[in-house]
Amino acid sequence: MTNEIKMVAVDIDGTFVHSDYTYDIERFKRIFTRMKRVGCNFVVASGNQYYQLRDLFPGYYDEMSFVAENGAFVKDREELIFTANMPKETVHLVLDICREYPEILNVLCGVNSAYCQRGTVSQKFFELTAIYYHRLKWVEDLKEVNDQILKFAPTVPEEKTDLYYDMFCEKLKGKVEPTTSGHGSIDLIMPGCHKASGLKRLAERWGISPEQCVAFGDGGNDIEMLEYCGHSYAMGNAPERVKNAAKDICPSNEEDGVLVTLEKIFL
Repeated sequence: MTNEIKMVAVDIDGTFVHSDYTYDIERFKRIFTRMKRVGCNFVVASGNQYYQLRDLFPGYYDEMSFVAENGAFVKDREELIFTANMPKETVHLVLDICREYPEILNVLCGVNSAYCQRGTVSQKFFELTAIYYHRLKWVEDLKEVNDQILKFAPTVPEEKTDLYYDMFCEKLKGKVEPTTSGHGSIDLIMPGCHKASGLKRLAERWGISPEQCVAFGDGGNDIEMLEYCGHSYAMGNAPERVKNAAKDICPSNEEDGVLVTLEKIFL
């Protein structure tokens, strides 16, 4: 199987890293070295911001590729190959809808930075968001942000996730598509722009087929990716609907399920 596999794509939260945001660096580096030697590309595929994701791999992030912001930002090593561009009228529509529901805590995600609006979220929320968005700024009005907009990342009360997911589907149909990653997190992304679309851009660029790709994930925003790749693993900690989308199950993120499986494939 080693020679067949030309791409490995991993989600980060709940998949590649432990709950304390660590991973076994030396163990991964051994696998990564072996992957490079046999011509396999490593892709970080996450809803998180590129600048946060690359900081997980200091010193060698430019040797891997990134499908960040749930497919809205795609980078092939050092070359940026795709960024979504949400129309201004769509941005304003989303903001108008979210302002009707004050409990929605909104983050606007651009190419240069992510943004929170003063007076609508707390300092604590801003600091928590900064864990996932290493470039994050306060602004007075999200409608006045001067950046290319990739997506929205609203947080809602966890027990109301399905309610708000359905509301966004209904009110924004055809404009943006909601996707969830658990814990009240909903991403509002451009139609057809998801992790699988990002992987497809890279696969076509590299001349490889879905059958030569492996994916690992644990959330609703991983389903398209798990279905796209010829080999896919849902984490042991994933909900049933994610496990149903994958071809196989591997141990949980706390049990280093990604590394355990990659060692079987590559070492």
